[in-house]
Amino acid sequence: MRILPDVSARLARFVPTPIDADLDALSPEEREVLAHLVRASLPIDEIFLRQSFAEAPALREALAKEASPLAKDALVYFDLSAGPWDRLDQAPFVGEMPRPPGAGYYPVDMTKEELEAHMAASPGEADALRSLYTLVRRAEKGLVTIPYRDAFRVFLGPVARELEAARKASKDEGLSHYLGAVVEALGVDDYYASDIAWMDMASRVEVTIGPYETYEDRLFGYKAAFTSFVTVIDPSASSTLARLKSELPAMEQNLPLPDEHKNPNRGTDSPIRVADLVFSAGDTRAGVQTLAFNLPNDERVREAKGSKNVLLRNVMKAKFEGILRPIAARVLAPEELGRLSADAFFHHTLLHELSHGLGPGRIVVDGASTEVRLRLLELHSPLEEAKADVMGIYNLLFLMDRGVLPAEGRSALFSTFLAGMFRATRFGVEEAHGKGTALQFHWLMEKGVIREDAASGLFSIDHDAVPAAIRELLGEILLVQARGDKEGARAMLSKYGVMSAALERALGKLGDIPVDIRPIYPAAERLLGVRS
Repeated sequence: MRILPDVSARLARFVPTPIDADLDALSPEEREVLAHLVRASLPIDEIFLRQSFAEAPALREALAKEASPLAKDALVYFDLSAGPWDRLDQAPFVGEMPRPPGAGYYPVDMTKEELEAHMAASPGEADALRSLYTLVRRAEKGLVTIPYRDAFRVFLGPVARELEAARKASKDEGLSHYLGAVVEALGVDDYYASDIAWMDMASRVEVTIGPYETYEDRLFGYKAAFTSFVTVIDPSASSTLARLKSELPAMEQNLPLPDEHKNPNRGTDSPIRVADLVFSAGDTRAGVQTLAFNLPNDERVREAKGSKNVLLRNVMKAKFEGILRPIAARVLAPEELGRLSADAFFHHTLLHELSHGLGPGRIVVDGASTEVRLRLLELHSPLEEAKADVMGIYNLLFLMDRGVLPAEGRSALFSTFLAGMFRATRFGVEEAHGKGTALQFHWLMEKGVIREDAASGLFSIDHDAVPAAIRELLGEILLVQARGDKEGARAMLSKYGVMSAALERALGKLGDIPVDIRPIYPAAERLLGVRS
């Protein structure tokens, strides 16, 4: 079996990090619920492994039989990567097969043209082929779809049983309602009702479980990956941020976009939760770890309720102290380094997630109603990540101007934003977040807002120029989304969402700093002896 000789060095870029959560304040009933939710999450890794690559389980089994130290490290990296491809540079570290852009959702050699031709010839099958919740396979008479409920039945059964056990153990009405709705959704591949219930839930113990993000489908961006977040909510910290919800209509109205493209009809419930992560599985556990999330992605739910923003406080703290601060010390000019702020990192992450729920979502193109996601397809995710980052800065400045947040945080925000660009581009410019960050970095460098000192090689940002530049860049991105302009998105990402000599020079200084964390979950281990 071919294993790259540098696989141990690749693994070392992800530092094992305890992500702990204080469970002392939970009641015995809440601890029991939490244990069931962790158990329900375990099969999610098996589902996502197959979504990543249909042959991954067999390849993992063969790798596990290899006895060399190199093979043992490769097995750990295989589990972290959910497959044999490095999620930073997409290279195969086990075997030689290039990573298929359609992951495990489609036949590995299927092209866009084949699927599009089949949909054109059989328009009655197009909805099923484009569905978030189907696998596409070849059969004697062409392409067929397999619903998730059938493809993953052997794993969804244990998930549903543990969720049902958690529902029965819970005394929280909102959590119980959500868990019951998820159990039903898993059997019918329809998550609208469970997403609504998730939006309404306000439990101390929470779980987000099901198929959500479409990053893994780099062929079309159609298919949703299974994920699970098991969290404990901090009600006090969450309520402190709740006032920001009331600002969402004003933020939407303030966007640098013609009024006809604004989206004033989305719901504004948009709860904000500050949480400590207890356990994660599936899509979110693979490669770079999630800091925060904004869900659901269903435009029907967003129009009715808005979206919920969950900030994973313990993950954020680990990344800020263990990764962002050491990166900044290597690449930022001294005057920027002194302004670095954990609060700015937290608030930008929060506004990034809130910004996913603002701007164009459902749009009209050539007289037909559609969604930005369905127009931009595989280009949607990186452009959306760039939008959320830039809009996060734009909206923080707006909130500071309105007196909602302290204005003295501006300088810290800009310096921390600059440091964060180097952290995110280390994920690779083929990954959605990395490509979206590279777009921002190079656009701002072209405008002279970000500067590299020729003598020291250190970077600074023109604080006075940031607000106008951010407004201009955000306006360009939003207009591409509002028009469903795939060629415009391709042009932006092709020009700016790339690796440059300046970026390579900076990233070359960071070789011994971890790229990301490899989480260990002591709270889950204490609950039920799970090896995390």
